[in-house]
Amino acid sequence: MAKNWFQEMRKWMTEKMDLPEDVMMDLPRITMIGQIHIYIENHRGLLTFADDEVRLLLKQGQLLIKGEQFLIKIILPEEILLQGKVVEVIYLDE
Repeated sequence: MAKNWFQEMRKWMTEKMDLPEDVMMDLPRITMIGQIHIYIENHRGLLTFADDEVRLLLKQGQLLIKGEQFLIKIILPEEILLQGKVVEVIYLDE
């Protein structure tokens, strides 16, 4: 109950104060440049990495990125830049 109230309060503050939702709601920010780069901010860690698949932990669930010839260009505690051919981006509620 308190968790839902807190989340509603964050949502209200975001709307009234015109703040970015990704910051206030702790959501991932995903920026893609065509199919060749994908930059993800606000993730909780790298779960799996392979040439054709990357799985990131989010605050709520996971993010699965499928593609080809992935390379990690930059990796920081809450940010990652992947290079390769991005084919699919899927949110998983696990």
